[in-house]
Amino acid sequence: MTDTQPEQELYTFNADIQQLMGLIINTFYSNKEIFLRELISNSSDALDKIRYMAISQPELGVTDVEPDYKIKIIPDKTNGTLTLWDTGIGMTKTEMINNLGTIARSGTRAFMEALEKGGDISMIGQFGVGFYSAYLVADKVEVVSKSMDEDCQHKWESSAGGTFTVVKDTDGEKLSRGTKIVLYMKSDNTEFLEEKRLKDLVKKHSEFIQFPIELYVEKKVEKDVTDDEEEPEKEEDKEKKEGEEDLEIKEEKKKEKKTKKVTEISHEFERVNKNKPLWMRQTDTITKEEYAAFYKSISNDWEEHLAVKLFHIEGQLDFRSIIFIPRRAPMDLFEGKKKKTNIKLYVRRVFIMDNCDQLIPEWLSFVRGVVDSEDLPLNVSREHLQQTKILKVIQKYLVKKCIELINELTENADDFKKFYEQFSKNLKLGIHEDTTNRKKLAEFLRYYSNKSGEDFISLKDYVANMKEGQKEIYFITGESKAAIQNSPFIESLNKKGYEVLFMTDPIDEYVIQQLKEYDGKKLRNCTKEGLNFDDSEEEKKKQEEQKAAFEPLTKYIKEVLGDKIEKCVLSFRLTDSPCVLVTTEWSWSANMERIMKAQALRDASMTSYMMSKKIMEINPDHRIIAELNKRIAEPESPKNTKDLVWLLFQTSILTSGFSLDNPTTFAKRIHNILNYSLDIDPDEETEEPAEELNEAEVEEDNTRMEEID
Repeated sequence: MTDTQPEQELYTFNADIQQLMGLIINTFYSNKEIFLRELISNSSDALDKIRYMAISQPELGVTDVEPDYKIKIIPDKTNGTLTLWDTGIGMTKTEMINNLGTIARSGTRAFMEALEKGGDISMIGQFGVGFYSAYLVADKVEVVSKSMDEDCQHKWESSAGGTFTVVKDTDGEKLSRGTKIVLYMKSDNTEFLEEKRLKDLVKKHSEFIQFPIELYVEKKVEKDVTDDEEEPEKEEDKEKKEGEEDLEIKEEKKKEKKTKKVTEISHEFERVNKNKPLWMRQTDTITKEEYAAFYKSISNDWEEHLAVKLFHIEGQLDFRSIIFIPRRAPMDLFEGKKKKTNIKLYVRRVFIMDNCDQLIPEWLSFVRGVVDSEDLPLNVSREHLQQTKILKVIQKYLVKKCIELINELTENADDFKKFYEQFSKNLKLGIHEDTTNRKKLAEFLRYYSNKSGEDFISLKDYVANMKEGQKEIYFITGESKAAIQNSPFIESLNKKGYEVLFMTDPIDEYVIQQLKEYDGKKLRNCTKEGLNFDDSEEEKKKQEEQKAAFEPLTKYIKEVLGDKIEKCVLSFRLTDSPCVLVTTEWSWSANMERIMKAQALRDASMTSYMMSKKIMEINPDHRIIAELNKRIAEPESPKNTKDLVWLLFQTSILTSGFSLDNPTTFAKRIHNILNYSLDIDPDEETEEPAEELNEAEVEEDNTRMEEID
């Protein structure tokens, strides 16, 4: 140390610095790049503090205007350093020792102490553990700071070896006020000296810091120069040549001079965080184009958004948010392993994370946007949220505002139709999962019906159009609209003029398990038992007479089919079909059975439990059923009566939406019908006999079907 240099003062860290470094590297931070966010955040806090003082304490003489509040980043590849320079409040010598030299005075600890005492809990300008993240990428750190409370500036320096020094800085560049941090980068972290890398990090973590962040960048400009411009002549040579010039030389000078391209390199400060935090502005000052540009910047979508809502919540907690509904659903919307990155979480304009699954429920995963909290508690690294009820409150408000935004879309039929085509599954998932908002979400459901034609109808409109005395909302589930609009289950409903909703989305089966009623009207599945109508006394009397008349046939069918069905009863839901198969109210419908069978990882025991026996309902007014009832009453019914019962059962399996267990047997019965229709003897041997059948199948093939009507 020379005589001109001020004496250094050596201090020891009040905490084990090696243990601290281990915590920082192994516990606090998961990625080295976080250091830049932490240091920029500290600089932003310092600028916040000086601006606050300029307003609240004008007697201090702080006359800076907004453009003077800056954060500069200067990479130096030659010396392997990265400098962050702010014009904030700065630190005195004592503050540097206390804030940078002891963990007990870290921002987090000071915050908790102030909170317990009920004092000022502002963390503005505080250096916490975040400062030490610099050692993730640097071997040595220098901090030069100038406070308004002192006439000179001081330099703090440490290589994280357990000690640090503080010296009066007389040799470095003079600071009017503020702090300059110089990081001497480790050899394996030189990537953080690259211009592109630094720009990307600022854009990711600190883009919406309210103060300008300027990066010292290199500019290359190509320009055309002549040979004379490239190598200027000396003054004495120039005078000599001028004296010796003759007419011939002057003529040569008039000729075009040769030029070539030369790259000029210059350096300048370029602002990196050009985008303003849109959510901090008033809604009436934001244009449609600004909304669209901001949406594209946070979503990487090439299309504009469909709807947007900006809001500010104050009171128990303080946060701002802007949410967007896209025009189309992404291809991987319901991909289970997809990382949810649609809602970006900021704390005081500093990016924290974009994969917080506690912010918004899964059914709203299509919503894009930003949440910026003023007081959300974080752990010392700001990287992870602490367990707090505030997140649940934020989620509650977000869901509420999303539902309001969807409700606003319903005011425009075209926009809501686009939304529903893309995100109807999300709404239905919400009904299945969100018990709190189930009734509100039910208002957004839309379905085709037997009366709606090519238009959707809401449950509200369905109830408004219900017939007088109708107590239930009728619906039918199936694979497609075409497959169910001619279903035998709704024949009687069509005849009586009732409206039936067509539910063709597989998730509808899960929706109706949760949404059992709407506006006091029970939802009734037409494919299950218990479908009753308010018939007149005359109709009821007729039905009782038919039940008595067809009781022998229902018993006979049960005997023939055995355990294939639970029972056989008369049906009054049919008009054109001879019979159908229905399920009990609490078991799977035919559509649900089809869906569950398609599950690759289904539980076989659960499947067998829920696939209960079917109930066969026969139509007493159909000619086939009437003829079968006559045959049963005869002393000796024809041999093919059992075969007819089996054929009716198997055809009803298909028309009711179930799948055949043994299609081959069904096909043979159809072939027998063809034989008799073509007057072919089924016993006649063919040139190539069929494969040998088992005893039951031989007996079945020998059955004579004398009459098919």
